[in-house]
Amino acid sequence: MCIVLELADSGPYIYDQEVNVDRTKAPSEVKEEPVATDTKATLDTGREHEVGILSAPLLNFDLNREIEQLKSEARWQSGHTAKTLVKYADFRVVLVAIKSGGRLVEHRTEGRISVHTLVGNIRFRTADQAHELPAGHMLTLEREIPHEVEGIIDSAFLLTIAWPGA
Repeated sequence: MCIVLELADSGPYIYDQEVNVDRTKAPSEVKEEPVATDTKATLDTGREHEVGILSAPLLNFDLNREIEQLKSEARWQSGHTAKTLVKYADFRVVLVAIKSGGRLVEHRTEGRISVHTLVGNIRFRTADQAHELPAGHMLTLEREIPHEVEGIIDSAFLLTIAWPGA
């Protein structure tokens, strides 16, 4: 887990197999349907954004809107902010917005990862290599390899983590 990055929420695991969630619409445009469980409740995570549904048979995201939301948060001013979009026991997708010069200090993950730059340009470093990842580029990394990320310009990327046998 990326605890150093505060990317893994310690909050409740949300699961609602009865609802397909279209997150391409603003919350005010989404028609709320009654749900038998409390999975629609806003969770108190200390974040400025609503956590929402993290797992369902189908999730759909407007990534441009999600990026703009992250950039509007006060945490953006500290250099980076992140939002978990999808969360399962063995799989996670996290949207990260990082400012020019912002850094995610060296860390490692228990699962394999992919990093896909959506906008901007980031530098991804391991002990052996450094790679620039402009928008549209992606890399993968085996688990337990120390790495760090730096924003070359204001950027956003998708981090995907897959854990073995979770």
